[in-house]
Amino acid sequence: MSIQPATVLAALSADAAVSGSELAATLGVTRAAVWKQIEALRALGAPIEAAAGKGYRLTWAFEPLDATAIRAGMDPALRKRLGDPDIRWQVDSTSSTLLQNAASARDLSVCLAETQSAGRGRRGRDWVSPLGANVYFSLLKRFGAGMGALSGLSLVAGVALVQALTDCGVSEVGLKWPNDVLADGRKLAGILVELGGEFLGPCHAVIGIGINLRLPRNAKVGQPSIDAASLCGGAAPSRNRLIGRLLTRLVVALDRFEHEGFAGFREEFARCDLLAGHAVRVQASDGAHDGIAEGVDARGALRVRHGGIAAVYDSAEISVRGA
Repeated sequence: MSIQPATVLAALSADAAVSGSELAATLGVTRAAVWKQIEALRALGAPIEAAAGKGYRLTWAFEPLDATAIRAGMDPALRKRLGDPDIRWQVDSTSSTLLQNAASARDLSVCLAETQSAGRGRRGRDWVSPLGANVYFSLLKRFGAGMGALSGLSLVAGVALVQALTDCGVSEVGLKWPNDVLADGRKLAGILVELGGEFLGPCHAVIGIGINLRLPRNAKVGQPSIDAASLCGGAAPSRNRLIGRLLTRLVVALDRFEHEGFAGFREEFARCDLLAGHAVRVQASDGAHDGIAEGVDARGALRVRHGGIAAVYDSAEISVRGA
């Protein structure tokens, strides 16, 4: 008899080890079937420890994604507007899933996954997606205006994300233009906005957000990173509550953005801006340029002063690092 990996994961505990024979008896399968699924889960990044003679246990308590718990974390008015999120065990990417179904998807469709096989960040970078450890979230928003009116959307999503993290006790975080949330100089979360539809309108945006709640010790992350558990004394906030708060903050922000554009969020972004006033290195098509970041303009473009010259950069053109 076959058994799904999710069923095996649900039978494990962070409180005490469970032997392979106990799991086999509880689940009605062979010990070999249990071992096979344990190995499959560990390959996906599930926090499962094994000790000879004791069995298997979780490094931390696993909180499965749950639509009812997510909705409980939303503001009541928002629950009436949104249906249940589409929760998947594994997808290549939550954003890819929404983009593939964009023609028929309703406005404010949400896709979540326990793990991604091909999560991605800005400029084609991979997004490491261990199973059950983090938040892998995408939302599709429709706009009547054209794509040119969506300048600064990733910054608005960043403001909403910082607010949601603060709601859940994750403080002292800020935004690194154009799409990173940092804490203690390390990456906590990232945002990727992908557009579709007609250039002159109507169009849609898929806002993908990845949040590190718990990074496994062996996670191969390509840049300095941090997780929410480290910022909260070892106890990560509830995934479901954080997603509920993120949905509330993000939908409210998108409603405002549709009427005000980024200009309405410029002051809020400035309060979170980690680059303003600091030395930066801009990597553009014509090479690297050092300067001092001077915040963003009304469209959300980065302003940098290179000596006596003030320059403005669009997020699609460049990458920025501390100089």
